Amino acid sequence: MSLFYVDLVDDGDSFHIQGGWQWDNKKGERVRIANYNAPERGQPGYQEAKRRLESLILRKSVELRAKAIDTYGRLVADVYIDGENVVDLLMTPTR
Repeated sequence: MSLFYVDLVDDGDSFHIQGGWQWDNKKGERVRIANYNAPERGQPGYQEAKRRLESLILRKSVELRAKAIDTYGRLVADVYIDGENVVDLLMTPTR
């Protein structure tokens, strides 16, 4: 896939892209980061995880490499920013 602009972060592992995506005859705007799981709303660490993802990708262009569509209609994808896998960046401790 190509570059997509992130206009909203839902939580620590999902976000919306401007203009939407199309894959496997489906369309949508929501994306779930593949192979990464962050705390859900109401769980400890939720706000920190959301802020961390926002700091990495909000209002920036990301590359998506689609893998599947989940039960919520989100595109599950490997996400890259400036050639780096976002999962790797999220797993790196903050300073």
